[in-house]
Amino acid sequence: MKVHKIAIISDTHGMLRPEVLEILETCEAILHGGDFNSQQILDALKEIAPVYVVRGNNDKAWAKNLQKELDITLYGVRIYMVHDKQHRRKELYGIDLFVYGHSHKYEEKIIDGVFYLNPGSCGPRRFRLPVTMAILEVEESGSWRVKKIDLMEQNRDSEIFMEMKEKNLKATVETIIREMQAGRKIEQIAKKLCVDSVFVEQICRIYVTHPGVDA
Repeated sequence: MKVHKIAIISDTHGMLRPEVLEILETCEAILHGGDFNSQQILDALKEIAPVYVVRGNNDKAWAKNLQKELDITLYGVRIYMVHDKQHRRKELYGIDLFVYGHSHKYEEKIIDGVFYLNPGSCGPRRFRLPVTMAILEVEESGSWRVKKIDLMEQNRDSEIFMEMKEKNLKATVETIIREMQAGRKIEQIAKKLCVDSVFVEQICRIYVTHPGVDA
C-alpha cells in the first residue's frame, strides 16, 4: 500500500541543515510553519517539492504576500496552519491536523478530535531545546500518523553544549551578546572565548531574530 509522506517543519531562521534536506527530498510535499527569515530558504524548499507555508513574525517585507493562516487538504487530510497558535481561528471544526510553530518546542496533543502539532525548530538550535521536525504519513486507506524526528544526535552544536560546564554557559552567552553589541565579528568572539564559531553564530542569530530574548 502506497504511503504519502509530507514533511512538516518550522522556524528554520535562515538555516537548512543537510540532514533536514535529506529527509525533505524523500517527501511529496513540505509544510512550513513560518519564520523562514529569507526568501532564499523558501526558494530552496520549492526546488524540492510543493510547499505550503504561513508567514512568521520574523518574516518581514519580503514575505508580505505570504498568508498568515492556511486551510488545505492533502491526500484526504484537512490541515490548518498558523505560525503562533495564539493567533489561530476560534473554530477548528472539520480540521484533522493543526500545524503551528513559533515556540521552537515540539508539541503534539489531541483536543476535541483535532491533532495539534508543533514540529519544533530544525534551524538554529535555541539553547537546550531539541532540533526537531515531523513527517505526516498518509496511507491510501485514509489512515494517517505523525512521526517525530529528533535530529539531536546529528547536530554538531549539541556536542558544543556538552563540552561547556553548566555554571559557565549563561556567562558565556552574556559575553557573546555584549561582544556582538560592541561590533565584534563572530570569528573574533569565538577566538576570544575559545568556543566554536558555530555556537557564537547561533547565539547572535537568535538574539537578533527574537527581540527581547536574553541569556
